[in-house]
Amino acid sequence: MKTKLTILLLFIFSITFSQGFREKKEKIKAIKIAYITEQLNLTTDEAQKFWPVYNTFDDKQFEIRHNKMKKIINKFENDGIDSVSEKEAKELINQMEDYEDEMHNLKKKYIKDLLKVLPAKKVIKLKKVEDEFNRKLLKQFRGKRE
Repeated sequence: MKTKLTILLLFIFSITFSQGFREKKEKIKAIKIAYITEQLNLTTDEAQKFWPVYNTFDDKQFEIRHNKMKKIINKFENDGIDSVSEKEAKELINQMEDYEDEMHNLKKKYIKDLLKVLPAKKVIKLKKVEDEFNRKLLKQFRGKRE
């Protein structure tokens, strides 16, 4: 009985935590959209064309970083670097290089796609605006933890 109760509580906690995380992630995403739109001074037409390009890039970037690269990182964390053979290490390095190449090609395509919907000045400013947003978000996060 006690085990079932413990499992039930862990299940409820994990659902609550993941829902809270998803809600916070969606809230941050909404704030980021508003921030970028305002800082870039996007027109309605620009915003309609920009956000699908941005979101597609963001999704693909997430896939590479969190799904592909994470597998490599988990291999080191789970098995330990010492348990990996030299051959396996070389294979992992090749995979990492492939993912880095994939990310680089994705970024190049993203820039080309952005230039089709935004003036070059706004494309350059986007990087600055994203960096500012991330710094502010990190600063706020650190402030809450202290």
